[in-house]
Amino acid sequence: MADKEQKAIARLQEAAFYSERLYNGAPLIVTTSGGKDSDVCLTLAQRSGIRFEVMHNHTTADAPETVYHVRETFRGLEEQGIKCAVNMPRYKGQPVTMWSLIPQKLMPPTRAVRYCCDILKERGGAGRMITTGVRAVASVADAYGFGAKRLDLFFRALDENTREYQRMAEENDEDYANEKLRLKAERVTGTQIRYLYEWEAAQAAGKP
Repeated sequence: MADKEQKAIARLQEAAFYSERLYNGAPLIVTTSGGKDSDVCLTLAQRSGIRFEVMHNHTTADAPETVYHVRETFRGLEEQGIKCAVNMPRYKGQPVTMWSLIPQKLMPPTRAVRYCCDILKERGGAGRMITTGVRAVASVADAYGFGAKRLDLFFRALDENTREYQRMAEENDEDYANEKLRLKAERVTGTQIRYLYEWEAAQAAGKP
């Protein structure tokens, strides 16, 4: 374990060196989603002694606990003098949330069409060197919290919901379909969908 840790630290130190050399002295950016892989990457960056900044993309679809964890992490890092930034998602030049993005795409994201990652999660850091924490091997249980059988049922239900959403959008309109999707998500999860920022609620409601 110590050997792997030292190897990871050496790679971060090398990346930090090239970041400052190739990007006019700009420090390496460590991206964080608020998950455990990102936390490990942040810890390694701190142990490596490098200069670095931290960036988080607010997806509007993360659990409230994840958002609170990112805020608490950023408070601690900023107290140490480390620059932290949160990117709010935009699409076609306008603020967007997962719930306002789905009607624009005419379908929820699926395994084959993962536009949510591209638009909500994998933005920022243009013109800079960044590092992202991702496990080399992740089991289905680790990645999704349940086994392969339940995962298959989940994706089948998602495919059915996608077809149902498209049908409602054609027979009625996109606003109706989007609201039905939100209500169904609340019933399935047993949790009312909450918005952590006022502008998210406004975007989901279609207000400017």
